[in-house]
Amino acid sequence: MAAELVISGGRLVAPAGAVEPVDVVIDGGHITGVMPAGTGPAARLRLDASDAWVMPGFVDIQVHFRTPGGTESEDMASGAAGAAMGGVTACLIMPNTIPAIDSPAMVRDVLALAAGLPCDIRTSACVTADRAGELLTDLGALYAAGVRVFTDDGDCVADDSLMEQALAATVELPGAVISQHAEDPDMVSGGVINAGAVADRLGVRGRPADAEVSVVHRDIELARRTGGRYHVLHLSTAAAMELVVQAKRDGLAVTAEVTPQHLVLTEDDVERLGTTGKMNPPLRLAADVAALRRGIVDGALDAVATDHAPHHPVLKDRPLADAPPGMIGVETMASVVWSELVASGEMSPARFVEVVSTAPARIAGITDHGGPIRTGSPANVTVFDPAETWTVRAADLQSRSLNSPWAGQALTGRVRHTVLSGRPVVVDSQLA
Repeated sequence: MAAELVISGGRLVAPAGAVEPVDVVIDGGHITGVMPAGTGPAARLRLDASDAWVMPGFVDIQVHFRTPGGTESEDMASGAAGAAMGGVTACLIMPNTIPAIDSPAMVRDVLALAAGLPCDIRTSACVTADRAGELLTDLGALYAAGVRVFTDDGDCVADDSLMEQALAATVELPGAVISQHAEDPDMVSGGVINAGAVADRLGVRGRPADAEVSVVHRDIELARRTGGRYHVLHLSTAAAMELVVQAKRDGLAVTAEVTPQHLVLTEDDVERLGTTGKMNPPLRLAADVAALRRGIVDGALDAVATDHAPHHPVLKDRPLADAPPGMIGVETMASVVWSELVASGEMSPARFVEVVSTAPARIAGITDHGGPIRTGSPANVTVFDPAETWTVRAADLQSRSLNSPWAGQALTGRVRHTVLSGRPVVVDSQLA
């Protein structure tokens, strides 16, 4: 009897380097065999992986799919399509929707909208009711509804007592984590881009690096006091990264992610990109970029996440101070990281898999994605061609929005196939 699917002739990523090409056999949503290339069984469908890497599906733990309340910019279908095209088999949506995702009923509603799409969409939930920073949500009830990541992303949980209570709650909720948008609201009030020379030239107020550093420092001390589990969203400064490094040395349950844009772009790019270059936390200095690149390569930082933040062109077509912050990136994440770090020789393919798949899945408690390609594993798989070059065209991406900072840029490395629970959802770089 023929197998349902064979991914043929690709190489697995191993810590010691490349291995010989293999056939990966998939049946019933699981990997049922990994064998030398050319020895796999007959199959109803065969995907060519020659000259490509076969990797666990990528996992993006910070995306905004604007559902409910902002579907003119993105919806579940367009967001999931972009994720699949980017090799992302699982992603975590943020709860700063309208209304906010702050109750089990809201969790159920958004997950129902996500069912059957070409990416496994999970949801986080708010730390405070309506993200207002005044009253904790019922973390236990949200946890029972399946939530493992709690965040007021878009806003910082600024109140010391509330943050301490939230971190303490994670001790009683195995696998739960508080993910913080670490910018002191008083310090960044009215700020538009990084506080510095570019803000001065453009005549806008800045968002200082110290706003991030101060919150990360406070939160780490609260994590130390409570034993709670803490994650820094979209970390952007070298100084905050050093605090995370020290917390890890001290044995605290602290992790941090970085976006592709904070690994590549600086405040100077805002003048070129205009409102597309505006995000929170803002693009920083070249010294921060260099430090963050070292950190994601050497393990000081744990994961890459996109902070995929679509905004309809009408919303971005405003003066810099008035336009909403954010960039799209779920479809381009892997190619940007590969182009910038792996193709350049800074990062190994094994470390690439760790930061775009294994570590994010582990941080967010997504247990059926990010695992190794081996018999018995769920068949969430991405085939990545390391040599294909392509030019990003914002209008050709799946998002409803166009605010990609990579538009017009040639990238090296592209997703060839994406398989979700044994089902091909992208074949030959096209939606199936």
